[in-house]
Amino acid sequence: MTAFRCKFLVFCLLASSLCCLTTAFYVPGVAPVEFNKGDDVEIKAVKLTSSKTQLPYEYYSLPFCKPTVVEYKTENLGEVLRGDRIVNTAYNVKMDKDQGCTTICEQTLDAKMAKTLVQRIKEDYSVHLLADNLPAATVWPNDASGMQLEHGFKLGLVRDDKELYINNHLSIILHYNKQPDEDTYRVVGFDVQPRSLDSSVMLDAGATGDFCHEQGQQKITEETTKLKFSYEVQWKASNIRWASRWDSYLGMGDVQIHWFSIVNSIVVVLFLAGVLTMIIVRTLRRDIAQYNREDDDLEDALEETGWKLVHGDVFRPPKRIMLLVSFVGAGVQLFGMAIITIAIAMLGMLSPSSRGSLLTASFVLFILMGVFGGYFSGRLYKSLKGQLWKRAAAQTALLYPGICAAIAFLLNFFIWGKHSSG
Repeated sequence: MTAFRCKFLVFCLLASSLCCLTTAFYVPGVAPVEFNKGDDVEIKAVKLTSSKTQLPYEYYSLPFCKPTVVEYKTENLGEVLRGDRIVNTAYNVKMDKDQGCTTICEQTLDAKMAKTLVQRIKEDYSVHLLADNLPAATVWPNDASGMQLEHGFKLGLVRDDKELYINNHLSIILHYNKQPDEDTYRVVGFDVQPRSLDSSVMLDAGATGDFCHEQGQQKITEETTKLKFSYEVQWKASNIRWASRWDSYLGMGDVQIHWFSIVNSIVVVLFLAGVLTMIIVRTLRRDIAQYNREDDDLEDALEETGWKLVHGDVFRPPKRIMLLVSFVGAGVQLFGMAIITIAIAMLGMLSPSSRGSLLTASFVLFILMGVFGGYFSGRLYKSLKGQLWKRAAAQTALLYPGICAAIAFLLNFFIWGKHSSG
């Protein structure tokens, strides 16, 4: 007993010393970040997205101003698959310190980059930024509710279906919460107001002035060779607590929702279900009418025709048992993954502040649910008197993921050709 206690004590001491050597970490957006007045508030870029295309692009695929050192942030699996490429930007923001109109840089465009920029504006791309892990939102007036929020800000605008203007000036409005008995600040809101401003009225790179109140817009064409970018920063006190800072995003419109595709899919499913129901009802009605005839001469013949012939087929194994059990196992795996993911999301464990966590959780759960998918697949295969259970197990594990991987592998060639971050 004494030897056991000594071993246990040694194990505890070793475990405690290992814990002292480890570094703590937190899930981004779950723990609040405290700022003092004048501290740097880093503005990061995520990606460019559009409601008209399915292709995201990284921020510096367009000629935005770059900082001295470009650093891409650590990403999880979900962010990579979503096309997120989080990177630092050239915006210089200090906590609770307003900044006037500042020119960031002047960019020189070649013909290819100018053409790409024009194409992105025509495709209605939006730019997504982050401040203290809070996504930027554009505030639009709405007659129904007064104000409406949308993720990111528009890269540019199209007028008269031919004239294009780029939003090269950004008004950054940050909201902070500060308790009277505390000296620290917390970021609780991040609004942006994009604007197209004529580069000729801007000052030289790095200069600050009052030029952003001038009139004139920056037109963009395939012949454009130079562009200037600028920004201004305004801080506003807010009564919103840090724990409630995501509430305003719940009613936001998502630029990634393709309503036409959703409605089209629902209509097609309903139409096919109606056609199938009509065929089945007409077939059964005809057969039942034949069976209800009072002609005794047809009674024996009718027993050999119609849908009653299949009454004994439920006891006969199908021709392709292995294919059946593979898809049944994949169905159980997907169903279990979906149910648990929805349950975890309903409990609030997949915070929106941790981007990509939902997709990452889905992939991890799909792998774990492979145990149950394999169990039900093997059980069904055994009940159907199958003999090659090892081959059935391997096919169940590889068939559905293999099909998805092959499709993704093929699609990635097209996405790669478009230089998308997806």
